[in-house]
Amino acid sequence: MNNGTGNILLSIQGVNKRFGGLQALADVSLDIRAGEIYGLIGPNGAGKTTFFNVITGLYKPDSGTFVLDGQPYRPNAVHEVAKAGIARTFQNIRLFGDMTAAENVMVGRHVRTRAGVIGAVFRTRPARAEESSIQAWAADLLNYVGISQYADTTARNLSYGHQRRLEIARALATEPKLLALDEPAAGMNATEKVALRGLLDKIRADGKTILLIEHDVKLVMGLCDRLTVLDYGKVIAQGLPQDVQRDPAVIEAYLGASAH
Repeated sequence: MNNGTGNILLSIQGVNKRFGGLQALADVSLDIRAGEIYGLIGPNGAGKTTFFNVITGLYKPDSGTFVLDGQPYRPNAVHEVAKAGIARTFQNIRLFGDMTAAENVMVGRHVRTRAGVIGAVFRTRPARAEESSIQAWAADLLNYVGISQYADTTARNLSYGHQRRLEIARALATEPKLLALDEPAAGMNATEKVALRGLLDKIRADGKTILLIEHDVKLVMGLCDRLTVLDYGKVIAQGLPQDVQRDPAVIEAYLGASAH
């Protein structure tokens, strides 16, 4: 685990989001340190995915301040969020099913390209060189997440666990400062979860910062450096996993009797 001494990579203060009469997020604040895995947990309907959608530009917050890597950050359009340095995956896999694994990763990498539309259309020398570099980048990332042998396999024909890994590879292709993962273990069997934990450990060890939503309490408690717990859109606990797990409010709202 991270030793907790990293600089603050993303500071989020006083976020509120309302949908009509529903207060989905109420004054949510947290600081994520560089190089850690930060967990966001809570029961269904607690506001976790709403929070993810706010910081990744899918929802506009009603209020709140955001500072990313020391600079004010406005989570507006999704493509602007990616350029700013935040990449995410979704609870429901969103791959291009008819494209190969390599092509899916290449799509993620194009957010960092410089050739532009003219270069792509007319196949200029810089555009061709950049495309070759993107192909090599995709191959390296597929190898990194452990599915290089499926580079030419269409995404829909990959196993569920491999699709999850492909989503992570595509997100990493944007060179994010923060990798935001929305329930990456959902639907995985025990063996796949062990492999996922190994991959996330490796990503952290290589200096990446991860924000993780996950329902698997055992995975979260064993993997995350620090946690925030939401309930009805409000923060009810924050801190180290071992402390959060013992918090009476968390036990009552989320963990239940099994936490005793």
